[in-house]
Amino acid sequence: MTQDEKKRRAARAALGQIEPGQLLGVGTGSTTNHFIDALAELREQVRGAVASSRATAERLAALGIPLVDLATAGRLPLYVDGADEATRRRELIKGGGGALTREKILAQASERFVCIVDDAKIVTTLGAFPLPVEVIPMALRLVASEIELLGGRPVERAGFVTDNGNAILDVHDLPLGDPRAMEQALNQIPGVVTNGLFCRRPADRLLVGTEGGVEEI
Repeated sequence: MTQDEKKRRAARAALGQIEPGQLLGVGTGSTTNHFIDALAELREQVRGAVASSRATAERLAALGIPLVDLATAGRLPLYVDGADEATRRRELIKGGGGALTREKILAQASERFVCIVDDAKIVTTLGAFPLPVEVIPMALRLVASEIELLGGRPVERAGFVTDNGNAILDVHDLPLGDPRAMEQALNQIPGVVTNGLFCRRPADRLLVGTEGGVEEI
């Protein structure tokens, strides 16, 4: 079984988390795209969706799923998204698709955050995947130098602008023995919008696509 098939398996399992008439938040990325495609089967049961990116909004709209703004929706009962890395403590690195700020907002606004991944994303310690950090452009050099003092090696994501008009630094080799403390330390640097560590607000449930089925954590 390919990793893409495992992603699809986890994505379809997330349909079982949806209750009729719910508003839900929907993330961004390849696994979440499988979830959106499967969600078309339940479009009559879903009251609407809040998208974490323009790309997700376009995909939802193309399938006839009503789009709702978070300012109108308020608290969400459910948010479904993928991750670039996940531990069995349900701590995550997200932001490979560059939508980490809106994803973090939706996770915080949701009563339940269900993360869908294939088993290759499960790690013992976060950090092999470079950590995305969204940065206001005028502060790029300042933020990069501060991250270097924390032990990381920041690399600007070339030719990329977030939906919020900002830049992304992908940080390699950052020591993440205490990811919650690092999440807070990075967010304290002036010019950082947010970073891709989802540890202070981790996933409530992981659905992991494997060769043998879907594991729930």
